[in-house]
Amino acid sequence: MSESAGSNPIKVIIVGAGLGGCAAALAMHYAGFEVTIFEKIRKFDRLGDSLGLGENALRLLARWGLHDQLIKIGNKSEDMQIRRWNDGTILAVQPLMDMAGYIGHRGDYHDAFLERVRECGMVINMGHKVVAFDEDKPSVTLEDGREFEADIVIGADGIKSQARELVLGFKDAPKSSGYACFRAYFKGEPLKSIPACAPLLEKDCVNIWIGHDMHLVQNTLRDGEEFNWILTHKDTADIKESWFQPGDMDEVRRLVVGWDPMIVAAVEKTERCLDWKICYRDPLPTWVSRSHKIALLGDSCHAHLPTSAQGASQATESGAVLAICLKLAGKGNVPLATRVYEKLRFDRVRQAQLNGEDVRDRWHTVLKTVDDGKDIDPDDVKIKNRWLYPFDAEADTYARWDEVSSIVRQELASGTITPLFDPKVGPARKLVRYDAFGRQIQHDFVHEPAVPAPTAVVG
Repeated sequence: MSESAGSNPIKVIIVGAGLGGCAAALAMHYAGFEVTIFEKIRKFDRLGDSLGLGENALRLLARWGLHDQLIKIGNKSEDMQIRRWNDGTILAVQPLMDMAGYIGHRGDYHDAFLERVRECGMVINMGHKVVAFDEDKPSVTLEDGREFEADIVIGADGIKSQARELVLGFKDAPKSSGYACFRAYFKGEPLKSIPACAPLLEKDCVNIWIGHDMHLVQNTLRDGEEFNWILTHKDTADIKESWFQPGDMDEVRRLVVGWDPMIVAAVEKTERCLDWKICYRDPLPTWVSRSHKIALLGDSCHAHLPTSAQGASQATESGAVLAICLKLAGKGNVPLATRVYEKLRFDRVRQAQLNGEDVRDRWHTVLKTVDDGKDIDPDDVKIKNRWLYPFDAEADTYARWDEVSSIVRQELASGTITPLFDPKVGPARKLVRYDAFGRQIQHDFVHEPAVPAPTAVVG
């Protein structure tokens, strides 16, 4: 039990019971805090499709009693194959853990998170919509007029976060990334009668076809019982952030004309899909309100591209770091905790976001200057996420607390908080580099462009 436990624990309100909110709740519970969770949805459905959890997240979740349950759900394939779009030639083979760790259905993972939160004795107040925040108390007000106070409010309320609007002081509208995903998830049984699809149904597997300005990720779960594909392509249509927009299967079939017959056969058999416009937001100047008592977490402040395969994992890390910061700062010093939290997290999260942009761009361009049948360097198409996985977010927080908290104390005393990101000029900030074991080996000060490329996206 932590120093904060006992008769007067730190009181935490979490807005949102998605994966990030649940991870934060578990981190806060294991730190000994009193946790209240509000979720506007009355009942969660099995939404979405595939989602990955890396070793960096699973290391933390194991400490919170949520590990073996997730491994049972996840894809059992050891490797993934990266293929040429038209003939299926394997360009590179890479351990699946280098991509996204264990891939499972988002809804199944979410159910496991929700169950573990409830096992720990925390009540998830479903159908409780937060309509207002008071950042000074701090408190939240529900739609029915009731107000609840705490020592800290955590906004884990997703890409359309209300809490983010309070923190920023203005509406943070989405911008088009120029890309969209057609996504499908269905029972694999209809594919079993198609000879071309047989290699995809024998056992769990992950295949990625890369082409010009497009790529398609295929995922088989439960030895062929469930099948998932996601086609990322150029799209300049109007922005509409929605998980529920129906897709046009005729358009999908047109896009994959001439592609590898193995995956085309699966697409042809697909009855329906969703059309998900990939939007992004510029990196935020802060994740913390002016009073320092409301903090953002997960998609509300650091959403990721699908190709980063780190959205849920980075949200889990953020929950762990914020809990340790609150524990070390103590009940009476929430501002110190929240400001250290955002400083500890920003650079690592930003690099994870940029990784997703990097791999997408390499997949979409590497074959443009290579003739069909010609070899390419496998390293040119591999995912570069390995450095993320050995990292221990809790251990890193303890190791860096003294250094960063000293900086934050000075900023709080002066009343001037250094922005994480300045959208007008781009930040001069530390770009951290890591070795294969996740150890920091180098840092450089770099300026990002004032108008950054697409990065922060739901995924």
